[in-house]
Amino acid sequence: MTAVLDNATASAESQVGAVPTFEVTLRVRRYNPESAHGDEAVWQDFTVTAHGTDRVLDALHKIKWELDGSLTFRRSCAHGICGSDAMRINGRNRLACKTLLKDVNPDKPITVEPIKGLPVVKDLVVDMEPFFASYREIMPFLITTGNEPSRERIQSPEDRARFDDTTKCILCAACTSSCPVFWTDGQYFGPAAIVNAHRFIFDSRDEGATQRLEILNDKEGVWRCRTTFNCTEACPRGIEVTKAIQEVKRAMITRAF
Repeated sequence: MTAVLDNATASAESQVGAVPTFEVTLRVRRYNPESAHGDEAVWQDFTVTAHGTDRVLDALHKIKWELDGSLTFRRSCAHGICGSDAMRINGRNRLACKTLLKDVNPDKPITVEPIKGLPVVKDLVVDMEPFFASYREIMPFLITTGNEPSRERIQSPEDRARFDDTTKCILCAACTSSCPVFWTDGQYFGPAAIVNAHRFIFDSRDEGATQRLEILNDKEGVWRCRTTFNCTEACPRGIEVTKAIQEVKRAMITRAF
């Protein structure tokens, strides 16, 4: 009797532990400057077996480790913190590590391509230097005057809440590379730079707000924003990017008068 129960229990456990699998096809935009195609990008399909809990990043790993080791993409933490695996998935900017295959219609080929507006180095890897150049230009650090403080700079919870949303930025470039103005104007600072300027402009401990507002008042600054909300939709951290840009615009106007 004990043996029968043990067999029944083992059978039930195996059924519970069994994770259903399905086949999914990723249509990846490939680019290799050293290939016979030259500067032309080509689409290549890969079909892999996936589990219901797999993410696009898991499928890309499976392709690279089992099918084609030349596939090139960035990734690091795989938990939506580092922001390195931002890419266009089915036409939308997302983090591959946060996008479940089952949520992007696995019944049809899932298109995966590099984010737009930045030079493609290889496959899904883009040159991030133009993005970080804009980020550095807004001086993303605390600016203060006077002697070095002997204790921490006190800030009230209310003052901290004023810029809390924009502290969440992970510099993945998903917002900036989803902006149609950025696609066509390589000089535009882009949403991410403005978001990070916002984080310091409204910090009660900072004294460099006027400098940052002058920088962003440039013709390629905040006034180039067309309020399409692409950036807000693309942000994997849920930052209200468009709202932050409007608040920076408002700060310029109020401080001017």
